[in-house]
Amino acid sequence: MRIQLPERLWYGNTMLEIDFPDPWEVAYCPMRGSRRPLLTIQQMAAAIRDPIQSPPIRDLAEGKKSAVIVFDDMTRPTRTFELAPIVLKELHDAGIRAENITFVCALGAHGALTQNELRKKLGRQILENYRVFNHNPYENCVYVGTTSYGTPVMINREVMEADVKIGIGCVTAHARTGFSGGGKLLLPGVAHIDSISHFHIDVASRAPETTGLGKYENNILRQNIEQAAAMAEMDFRIEVIVNDRGATTAVFAGAMDSVHERAVALAKDVYATDPRPRDKDLVIANAFAKANEMTIAVGMGIGALADTSKTLVVIANSPEGQVVHYLLGRFGRNYGGRRYPVATVPEGLKLIIQAPYMDKTFADWFSNPEAVAWSSNWQQTLEILKPVSGAHIRAAVIPNATMQYYDH
Repeated sequence: MRIQLPERLWYGNTMLEIDFPDPWEVAYCPMRGSRRPLLTIQQMAAAIRDPIQSPPIRDLAEGKKSAVIVFDDMTRPTRTFELAPIVLKELHDAGIRAENITFVCALGAHGALTQNELRKKLGRQILENYRVFNHNPYENCVYVGTTSYGTPVMINREVMEADVKIGIGCVTAHARTGFSGGGKLLLPGVAHIDSISHFHIDVASRAPETTGLGKYENNILRQNIEQAAAMAEMDFRIEVIVNDRGATTAVFAGAMDSVHERAVALAKDVYATDPRPRDKDLVIANAFAKANEMTIAVGMGIGALADTSKTLVVIANSPEGQVVHYLLGRFGRNYGGRRYPVATVPEGLKLIIQAPYMDKTFADWFSNPEAVAWSSNWQQTLEILKPVSGAHIRAAVIPNATMQYYDH
């Protein structure tokens, strides 16, 4: 049996072919909306110009002098280069000049994007004609209030000083907040490290049972985000849903809360894993969309195993390696950010990471990276699997293990 998996999202968006021994029982478990048709640019523009519970951008911007466009980073598949030109036309039609429009990348606690990465995300013409800034979580943030959960909300100064604030991002399943998007573009996206730390550590610890992949209603982190976002007062939000190649298949635009509610309603169906794998001996979890945050795929893969004495293969083909994470990452031989280590490889789990661009720090998400077996291609992976393979192996392949979730 042969299966093709998407790989290298920002590096050609190619396919990886893997094959399995004939005796194995292999289940292919994609997200339900993997084959949704792509939207045209004209359809995207129509959605943005006919917003949900909000005036159009050009009306919001009429008489205003400045605007900021906040967008997500390379750990998200959003094709901002398709959407930003539509927004810019609306702003210009309202009379705001190019020198008074800036872009801010909502990095949260992630490392800054290079100019080459920004060109991938925004397109060459935007970088040539507009100022594009990386968010700095340690400097130049403005206090806007404190949530009822005690989070001090400090937001990027460039964002807060703009007359018109517009956000562009995607919604996928998320390991902590249930689904991404919404006010998450502000907290943690353009928040101070103290806000980010309190959100991730103090708030999450108050009701951890409400958080997790696909858990959206009554999620304490989501509730905290919504309060923070209301304080920051974003004027217009654009959210997209993507297919199994990261292509835009739906656009929601308008008032933040209404947009996010509708986007999540669709996302619950689109990203649900169908069929849902259970009780497997072996799982192959492909970290395509967020290959630079491959630990997400580990959690997804474990959820399909019979128990943690079984075998999990994570494929992480990210040429840039793993994202720098100032909250979760390791920054010395045995220490790291305020929430390091974020994970531990469970005792007994046979974890193989297939990483053709592996480096020594690739598994520093884990407190025990020495528990990982490494390969650089599928043939090497099969060699490592030989001692645990047999005629009755029950295997599952999850092609988008950093976007999908289990809805049952």
